[in-house]
Amino acid sequence: MEVAVQIQRLFHVQIQRLLLTIATVVAVVVVFQFLVSPNKNYISNLWDASNGSVVTVGNVTSSSSSKLTGISVIHGMVNNSMASDSEGEGKDGDETQVEGMEKHSYFQVDGHEEMNNSFQIDEDGQLSQEITSESGFDHDKSLRYVKARNINTSFSMLGEVHSESSIESLGLVSPKISPNVIADLDAGLRTPPSSIAGNASLAHNNTELVEIQPGHTNKELLGNTSTSQSNHSSVSVDLIMKGRRRRKPTTISDMTLLLLQSLNSSSRPQRSSPRDRELQYARSQIQNAPVIRSSPELYASLFRNYSMFRRSYELMERMLKVYIYKEGEKPVFHQPRLTGIYASEGWFMQLIERNKQFVVRDPRKAHLFYLPFSSKNLRIALQQKQFTRREDLEEYLKNYTDIIARKYRFLNRVKGADHFLVACHDWAPWMTRKSMGNFIRVLCNANVARDFRIGKDVSLPVTYIRSAQDPGQDLGGKPPSQRTILAFFAGNMHGYLRPVLLQHWENKEPDMKISGPMPRDREGKTKYMESMKSSKYCVCARGYEVHTPRVVEAIYHECVPVIISDNYEPPFFEVLEWEAFSVFVLEKDIPNLRNILLSIPEDRYLAMQQRVKLVQQHFLWHRKPAKYDLFHMILHSVWYNRVLQVKL
Repeated sequence: MEVAVQIQRLFHVQIQRLLLTIATVVAVVVVFQFLVSPNKNYISNLWDASNGSVVTVGNVTSSSSSKLTGISVIHGMVNNSMASDSEGEGKDGDETQVEGMEKHSYFQVDGHEEMNNSFQIDEDGQLSQEITSESGFDHDKSLRYVKARNINTSFSMLGEVHSESSIESLGLVSPKISPNVIADLDAGLRTPPSSIAGNASLAHNNTELVEIQPGHTNKELLGNTSTSQSNHSSVSVDLIMKGRRRRKPTTISDMTLLLLQSLNSSSRPQRSSPRDRELQYARSQIQNAPVIRSSPELYASLFRNYSMFRRSYELMERMLKVYIYKEGEKPVFHQPRLTGIYASEGWFMQLIERNKQFVVRDPRKAHLFYLPFSSKNLRIALQQKQFTRREDLEEYLKNYTDIIARKYRFLNRVKGADHFLVACHDWAPWMTRKSMGNFIRVLCNANVARDFRIGKDVSLPVTYIRSAQDPGQDLGGKPPSQRTILAFFAGNMHGYLRPVLLQHWENKEPDMKISGPMPRDREGKTKYMESMKSSKYCVCARGYEVHTPRVVEAIYHECVPVIISDNYEPPFFEVLEWEAFSVFVLEKDIPNLRNILLSIPEDRYLAMQQRVKLVQQHFLWHRKPAKYDLFHMILHSVWYNRVLQVKL
């Protein structure tokens, strides 16, 4: 009997010790996880993960029973490979593009040095896209999406996304994907599947958006995804925006203040040359320009300071001389591309190299020095395996500038401040950030939250050119009284913002024509054009990057642009008064978009719409340049920024 009692007591002691050990281990694990990431709700996540599919973004958890849009997160390995470009290439090498469906590569950096991975999908076997990453990005952390079709996925995820630090690795459950999904994702790829960078997906009904983050291989994407036909991890796409709201965006008013501040940061060269003295004279003339109210060919209401612009433009026509470096081999140098979404850089290259008014053969007579390279052609060179790594593109341009610096004394005279480049590819800011960082960079990807410098760099309009013979075709639109649509948008779900736009406004109000991409046939193209021509406001929502061709398309069709792209400096910001003919809406205010537009008085809308028609001349390409056209406006902005950098 006593033996039985002793055994029972021993048993109870062992049980107590076991429970104590388990409690100690659990406590240590919880404390350790809390110390590593104190903001995560691990207990809640672990409990929910055992009861169903859960997605946590920030500290918000949504179970699989939610009816909101699903987000799936895939965690992969870092890969250094790259795919083809963000524009589809036809058999003749020309870009193919459809209205409402522009293609942008995407840059995102989770640190100071990040590799640049890319990804291409040929949607329905025709349209290719790309996503990339870029260094120097700290204000614009976000979720990225590429459209895919017919994917039903369900995941559990532990973790959160922080906007003020690099996006953390996200734990995941359910690592497989169906063969049909693989075929859909890989359709039209021109590079090995390992070049696809993937890290998450967003589901909406039968169509899903695949969230892409840099540094992950396609093999990891395909190996860490599961297909579920019954349940969906769900969370509202509004949660995507929450992490982005922690940092205040740079508004148009902020940019104006930064532009004024840049005037006080001008520099004086150590050794003043005759050209420097001419620039100092020009600055004095511009800043003391006589007041001019209006003229038959220009409209004062379109400009920040009409008198200064007129005087500056006159001095440019009379004084400016540009030297074009002859160095550099085709196709990267001296070979413009005149069609497609990146055509702006090509048209400027062609027109400046043919110009006799501004171009000089003697570099000693030049105020500005132009480097005639094509960022698009450089990207294609990588795609065609002429380079092996993304870093080779940057090194290639550095080697080029080194050759220029050794051969000419002008590059080092003012540290490149009188040199400029014109580049429209999304990668251009990254390609040129080191070796050409002091140059005046004319960029389509004008993101002031990165290293685009207001008052030095110039925002280049994105002009999608379909015909090199007639670059300004199909202009105009209906008069205001016949514009029955309040706001119009149609396009692919590129980037994090457009899914949010559609979630709030697709099929919500009869006067808000907000939708995904229209059909790519002739009828679809015509409908897209007619919708712009029949709308009061045209929504220009950013894609993977801050810029979009819709801004210029809206101007071409006399539709007031509604720009929804935080930190985007619009073209020719240094001289044009954009708020006189367009509307800027912060990304966080998308839920209130219709109220914002309805609050604009009719007389103000009519004035803006009339100014859109008047500003159109400044965004047109001509085979033979015309006064105040797009070629001259680009050249003037380079001249204007250079002149105002010179200290009196």
